[in-house]
Amino acid sequence: MRIAVVGPCASGKTALAERLRKLGYEARECTQEHSYVPTMWQKISRPDVLIYLDASLSSIAARRSADWSEEYLAKLNRRLSHARQHCDLYVQTDGLSEEEVLERALGFLRRYFPSL
Repeated sequence: MRIAVVGPCASGKTALAERLRKLGYEARECTQEHSYVPTMWQKISRPDVLIYLDASLSSIAARRSADWSEEYLAKLNRRLSHARQHCDLYVQTDGLSEEEVLERALGFLRRYFPSL
């Protein structure tokens, strides 16, 4: 099963994809959240599962110590809206640990793909 992990939080995507790979899943993170479709298709050729990790854009800006305008945040949000609408699993990561994010992903995979 091919899994693509997308969303605006780079470290969260990397951590989840690495942990899923250690458990035997073919998981890859998309490195460019605003162009996830070509990146995802190039890397893993039509994934079976699309996991979207989200964080509030204001918390991302705060973590990156960025002074982003509301206009820029709105533009980024529009670019990411397609991925949110078409994902198989959406996880709002604000306030969750890496372990909690992993457990949500594994719970989804076990529920909808019990034979794995």
